[in-house]
Amino acid sequence: MIPKECKRLAEVDFPIAAVSAHSAREKYAGSGHPSTLHLWWARRPLAACRAILMALLLPDPADESCPDEFKARARSILNEFPEYKAPTYQKMLSTDGGLRHLLLHKFIADFANWDNAGSPAYIKTARALVKAAHGKEAPLVVDPFAGGASIPLEALRIGCDAFASDLNPVACLINKLLLEDISRHGPELAEEVGRLGKEIKKQCERELADVYPADPDGALPIAYLWARTVRCEQPNCGCEIPLLRSFWLAKKGKRKRALNLTVHRPKGQEPHVELKVFDAASEKDARAGTVSRAKATCPACNIVLGPDRVRAQLAEQHGGADVKFDADGRRRGGARLLAVVCVRPGETGRHYRGAGDGDYTVVFNARRRLRKSLEQWKQANDGSLGPLPDEPLPPIGTLGFRVQRYGVLRWGDLFTSRQCFALENIRQAIFNREATPEAKRLLAASFSRVAMSCMSLTRWNAYAEKMQHTFGRQALPIVWDFAEVVPIASAPGNWQSGYELVCDAVSGIPASPATGQVQQSDAAVPTLPESSAAVWFTDPPYYDAIPYSDLSDFFFVWLRRLLAAESLFSQLREGDGSLTPKTLEIVQDEAKVFSDGQQKGKGFFEKRMALAFASGRATLKDDGIGSVVFAHKTTEGWEALLGGMISGGWVITSSWPITTEMGSRLRAKESASLAASVHLVCRPREEDAGVGDWGEIIRDLPKRITDWMDRLGGEGIRGADLVFACIGPALELFSRYARVETPDGEEVGLAANENARGEPARRGFLSYVWEVAGRTALNQVLGSAESKAKNGAAGALEEDARLTALFLWTLQATEVKAVNGKNDDDDEGENEADDEADEEEGGGSTGKKKGLTLIYDVARRFAQPLGIHLDIWEGRIIETAKGIVRLLPVGERAKQLFGEEGASAVIRKFDAERKPNPQLVLDFMAEQRAAVPEVRARGRRKRSGDAAAAEGLRTRKEATTLDRVHAAMLLQASGASNALRGLLQAEMQRGPDFLRLANALSALYPRDSEEKRLLDAMLLAVPR
Repeated sequence: MIPKECKRLAEVDFPIAAVSAHSAREKYAGSGHPSTLHLWWARRPLAACRAILMALLLPDPADESCPDEFKARARSILNEFPEYKAPTYQKMLSTDGGLRHLLLHKFIADFANWDNAGSPAYIKTARALVKAAHGKEAPLVVDPFAGGASIPLEALRIGCDAFASDLNPVACLINKLLLEDISRHGPELAEEVGRLGKEIKKQCERELADVYPADPDGALPIAYLWARTVRCEQPNCGCEIPLLRSFWLAKKGKRKRALNLTVHRPKGQEPHVELKVFDAASEKDARAGTVSRAKATCPACNIVLGPDRVRAQLAEQHGGADVKFDADGRRRGGARLLAVVCVRPGETGRHYRGAGDGDYTVVFNARRRLRKSLEQWKQANDGSLGPLPDEPLPPIGTLGFRVQRYGVLRWGDLFTSRQCFALENIRQAIFNREATPEAKRLLAASFSRVAMSCMSLTRWNAYAEKMQHTFGRQALPIVWDFAEVVPIASAPGNWQSGYELVCDAVSGIPASPATGQVQQSDAAVPTLPESSAAVWFTDPPYYDAIPYSDLSDFFFVWLRRLLAAESLFSQLREGDGSLTPKTLEIVQDEAKVFSDGQQKGKGFFEKRMALAFASGRATLKDDGIGSVVFAHKTTEGWEALLGGMISGGWVITSSWPITTEMGSRLRAKESASLAASVHLVCRPREEDAGVGDWGEIIRDLPKRITDWMDRLGGEGIRGADLVFACIGPALELFSRYARVETPDGEEVGLAANENARGEPARRGFLSYVWEVAGRTALNQVLGSAESKAKNGAAGALEEDARLTALFLWTLQATEVKAVNGKNDDDDEGENEADDEADEEEGGGSTGKKKGLTLIYDVARRFAQPLGIHLDIWEGRIIETAKGIVRLLPVGERAKQLFGEEGASAVIRKFDAERKPNPQLVLDFMAEQRAAVPEVRARGRRKRSGDAAAAEGLRTRKEATTLDRVHAAMLLQASGASNALRGLLQAEMQRGPDFLRLANALSALYPRDSEEKRLLDAMLLAVPR
C-alpha cells in the first residue's frame, strides 16, 4: 500500500506535451473509439484520462516514502515489458530517478497513444503496475459527474474498480453500456447487435422504399438538400426567398457544382426564382448566399428582410422545415427542395440533380401515411407515448438554443414529416424485435446516431460532399438550408452506419477483469460508504458553458419511446416534468430555479459544488487522491469551481494543462478559446489545517507563478491556457489552510468581498493570482520595466501598449502537434460549418467584425490589478459589446491617428515639404488627435478611486508609443516610404520605446495576421 505521505507521480511531474498530442489526435480516431457509441458533450479524451489515472495511482519512486516493495515490483514488471529490453532502459531502471522517468515520461506517455490503448502488452503492464501499488484488492475509482464515461472506462482498462454516477439518464445509459453491458458481454453483444441491425435494415428498406424511391435512371438518392423560405414583403414584389447560406453543392478538389438562380417575372404575377444545378469553373461562378445573420436578401428586388420579419414568417411555419401542400398535394410554400444528391451503380462520386414535382409528391404521401399512424395511435388510446416527440423545448433564452424564436417549440418540430415517418419506422422495428436488454440498449444508441442526422438542423458539407449532423457544437442554432439524409441509403447518417459504428465501438473495448457500477444520482448527495475510494476523479459541469440537460432532451424524448421499460426513461421526475432533471443539475443557469426557489446563479453553483466535493472527500480513503478537470473560459466559472473545492475540504497540490484542441483551429485564431483542460490534482485537507499567514502566502506567490509559467511555457503552453494552469500551484499555497488571515485577523477569501475592511480581503486571493500572472507576462514580452510599473510609473510603456501586449499575450494559442494525425484545418468544410454555426445572430455585435477578441471578464481581471483602465481606451484601441472586447485592427485606427482622410493627408503634406522635418508626422498626428471625440464604454463604469487618473489619461492628446507604432504601420500599408522614413528617424531620436514595443508586438501577433506583416515590413525600414 502507498503511505499517505508518499507523493504520487501526478503531484511531481507529468508528460504534458506527449499526452496533449495524443489527446488532440484522438478526435480523429474514428470507428472503434468508444465515443462513437453515443454523443455526449465535452467528453474528455481517453488519452488524458488514462494518463492522469495512471499518474494518480502510482507512487513516485524517487520519493523517500515510496515503498521498496513497489519499486522492486515495478522494476520487474517493466523489465518484462517488450519495449524496454534496450540497454538504455535497463540502465534507467537501476535508479529511482530513472524508474520515475521511465514510468512517467515513457510508459504513461506512450500508453496515452490511442494505438496502444488496446495493446495486450500495455494493458497487462498497466494493470500489473496498479496492482503492485495497491495490492490484491483493485483500487476503486469514483466519478460522480461521469457524463460520457471516459474516466470510469479508463479505470476499468487499467484494472481498477469503477463507480460512475450522473444525474442525467442519457449519461447513465452511456455509462451503463460502456461499463456494464459491454464489459460483461463484449464480443457476443457486438455479434447480436450486428445481426439485429441487418434485420432492421432489410425491414426498413422494404417499408421505406416508396418514401425514398430510386430515380427512373436507377440513381439512388442519398440526401435531399432543402432551404427554408420566406416571402419578400416589399410592395409589388412578394417573391419567395429560399434561405441559402451558400449556393455551392460540391467543392471537392476539381469537382465544383453549384446552384444557379434565375428570377422570372411573369406579367401580372409575383416574381419567382428557378434553381438549376450547373458545373462551376471557379469560385466566382457561384453567387453569394441569400441570408446572413437572419437577414434575407430578396433575389428579385434586392430588398433586405430584417431578422424580426424572417423570424415571424418562419414562426408561422413552425420553423419552416416542412413543405406546405394544398389538398391535392401541390407545393404552396414552406421548405423548398434545392437539389437531390444521388449515387449511380457502378459509378464513383456524387451526382446532383434538380428537384421535380415527383419529389414533392413522395413527401406528400409520406406525410399522409404519418398522419394515418398518428390517428391509429389516438384511436388505440392505450396510454402509451405518442409516436412523435411532442415534449416542449426549453424556454426561449436557454443557453445554446435559438430555434424557439423561429417557431420550433416542440422537439418534434426539429424533424420534417418524412423524417418523422422514417424514424418512427426504425423505432418500431427496434421496439418490436426480440432481443436481450443489453442489445436493445445498444440498438437505441444506434437510433440516437440516426436521429441526430435525420433532422432539419443538419448541414451539407460541400467540401467533403457529405451531411454533417446537428451537434457539431454544443448548441441548437437555426440552420437555413439543411440536408435530409436518406436513412436507408449507403451514406453517412444512415441506419447501417449507426449500428455498425456501435458494433465497432463494442468490439474496440478490451475485456476487463470486472464490470463497473453505474447509478443515477445527485453528486451533492453521498452514495458510497466513507473511506471507500482510492481515487476521486471527475470532470464536473463547466459552470454556465454547456446546457447538458437541455441538449440531452433531444435524445431522451426518443429513448423513452424506445426503452419504455427501463427505469431511467420510464419514471416521471417531480418538478422536471417528463424530461431530464433540471432542478438539481449543478450548472449556472439563472433562467431556472432550485427546489427552494433560489435562482441557479453563481452562488447556487458554488454551494452545490461544495456539497459534491465534500461528498467526494468523505468517500475518499485517508491516503487517497483526487483530480478535477476544468476548462471554462471565464474567471467567474473558475472562482465558482475553486470556491466549491476549498469549501468542500480539498487542497490543490498540482495542476496540469492537457491540450485537447489544435491551436490552429478556426476559433482559436481570433479569440481566447481555451485549448487546454486543466487537471487539478488534490488531496483531502487535514482537519487541523490551521490558519494561514497572508503575508507569507503573498510573498511566496510571485516565485510560485513565475516558476510554473516557465515550466509550462517550455511545454508549449501559451496565453489563457497558461494563466489558468497556474491556478493549481498558486492555490496550493492558499488551500492548505482552513482559512487565511491578514495580520489584523481579517479572513481573505478566494473572490472579492466588497464588505471587507482591508484591501486583501476586499480583493480576494484570485485577484492577486491574475495580477502576478499579468505582471509576469508583461515582464516577459515588454521587459523588466513593466514588472515594476504601475499606473504609468517611470520607465514603463503607456497603458494602451501594456493593454495591447497583455491582450495579445493572452490570445496566444497553445502549440500542439498532432501525432500521426491531421490538423483541424485539413477539413475545410468542418471549419466552414463551425464558423457559421451562429450565423443567425453572430454571437455579439463584434462577432463578424475583424479583430482579435477576449471575453470582457478575462480582460478586466488582468487590467484592473495592473492599473489599466479599460474604459479610457474604449473606441480608441478596443471596442466592447455583449461581454466581448475586440482589439481594433490597425486599419480601423487610421481616422483616429490621421484624421478623416487617413494617411493620405499626412503623406501629401510630408511630400510637399522641400526639406521635410522628421517631426512633421508627429505634429500632424497631435493636431488630428485633438479633434477626436471621446468614445465612452457602453454600460461600464470606472471605479471611483480611479477617477483622477482616468480623467488625466482621457484628456491626454499626445500620441502614445502605441499610436506611433500604429501610425508607422499605416504608412507602411500606404506605401508612404518618405513619410515612414521621417517618422522612424524621429523615433530613433526620441528613445528605445518605439522599437521595444514594435518588436514585442511582432512576436505577439498571430503569424498570419495583417498586423504582423505590416510590423515586420516596417521594422525592415528602421535605420541601422
